[in-house]
Amino acid sequence: MMKLLSLGFVIALAACGGSEADELGVGAQCTSNDDCNPDIGPTCLTQFKGGYCGLTGCQLDADCPEDSACVMHDDGVNYCFRICADKAQCNANRDVDNEANCSGTADFVEGAMGRKACVPPSSGI
Repeated sequence: MMKLLSLGFVIALAACGGSEADELGVGAQCTSNDDCNPDIGPTCLTQFKGGYCGLTGCQLDADCPEDSACVMHDDGVNYCFRICADKAQCNANRDVDNEANCSGTADFVEGAMGRKACVPPSSGI
């Protein structure tokens, strides 16, 4: 069911001229790669609570889709996380139990430059 909702949302955003991050589903909740948009690239990062459709191993913002940026997470790994202005932008494809935060303290690889990032909740493992 979640896969169908995510796919429907991605199609709707693409039809409305959404960003590349929207089209890729960056930031969406997931349980497997099939819940993301595997035809284009993001994978389900299951190390985060609720999963997080994203990319791992970026070195620069240029390695990330439009409207996302390279962020070094507390686990020492770089991820492409969505850029946001408020928490609502982070949770269009996430349920209440797995909400991401729009964090102004994210460690952007190339510097914050006034940006915030959608940081998913830790898994608690």
